[in-house]
Amino acid sequence: MTPALRIDSAALRENLAVLRARVAPAELMLVVKDDAYGHQVSRVVPVALGEGVSWIGAFDVATARAVRAVAGERTRIFVWMLPTRDEVADAVALELDLGVGDVELLEDVAAVARVADATARVHLKIDTGLHRNGIRPEEWEDVVRRAAELQDGGTIEVVGVWSHIAEASDRDDDDARAAFDRALAQALRAGLTPSLRHLAASSAASARGEFRYDLVRVGAFAYGIAPAGGPTAADLGLTPVARLTAAVTGVDAAGVRIGIGSLHGLPSILGGAVEVSTPSGRRRLLSVGPLESIVQAWDGAAPADEVVVYGDPAAGHVSATALAEAIGTIGEEIATRVSPRVPRTDERPRLSPR
Repeated sequence: MTPALRIDSAALRENLAVLRARVAPAELMLVVKDDAYGHQVSRVVPVALGEGVSWIGAFDVATARAVRAVAGERTRIFVWMLPTRDEVADAVALELDLGVGDVELLEDVAAVARVADATARVHLKIDTGLHRNGIRPEEWEDVVRRAAELQDGGTIEVVGVWSHIAEASDRDDDDARAAFDRALAQALRAGLTPSLRHLAASSAASARGEFRYDLVRVGAFAYGIAPAGGPTAADLGLTPVARLTAAVTGVDAAGVRIGIGSLHGLPSILGGAVEVSTPSGRRRLLSVGPLESIVQAWDGAAPADEVVVYGDPAAGHVSATALAEAIGTIGEEIATRVSPRVPRTDERPRLSPR
């Protein structure tokens, strides 16, 4: 019996409605990197568009191409990983919004657009201290001046200025926001008039209104994945969108065997560290093997019983974030580790524990 990742489209719709209302009047960009955090672009994007989301953050061109195939021509798709000239050319041809974090990429985009007789939409990225690419503050003034020249020449249109922040502490984020505002002022002095300013991701977008500007990039929260060491999904008014389930394959002296293991994406070091949700309540996950794992026994356990490895909204600690915290990582990593060979299915009502 294979495990399954059960996707609850209703929960996704509810999360998006909660988040859009929370960040308004800023627009929400739904980030769908890593195949929508393992939830599948083909499932997630139509739901988002149906809820009125008009921006999708795709991270890379391959993901953007999948989004474009589902979403059509009118949806704005933002990419910021463009390592080669060929990918820049593909991005321009797909009419994507391009996140540009260095002057070499800026020149590549302009050159590609010139050959294609197109005008590329560019969002210039300032490094506000996280050092996750981005134009250094000491180089920013020269770059925005050069961007203004390229815009005057018709090869690019600077529609946005953006950055990533660490979300490690309010003080660090306040410093980053101050650097962002200085960069915006310099861009305006250079003659640029970006209509979009975006700085915040999930946590800052939810917690701090002054970080929202015109657009916020929301990934994990949309899928009901809470931050490690922070409030739970329920605290945030969100519901897990995915349940990772596995069926009981047998019962023996070692415990209850379930049909999921490390080859399905379950980290082996979770063995002994977390609990899962069974028809008889929470039980400890004793060990993780390649294709099967062992769970602490319960009375009446029988083959085909369903165990929830994470994503049980009735047991907040049985969550992707809880698993992540047990091994010192973040919930997104747990979600994106689930093998693409694990079937994604539509959610169905769960049976009550017996």
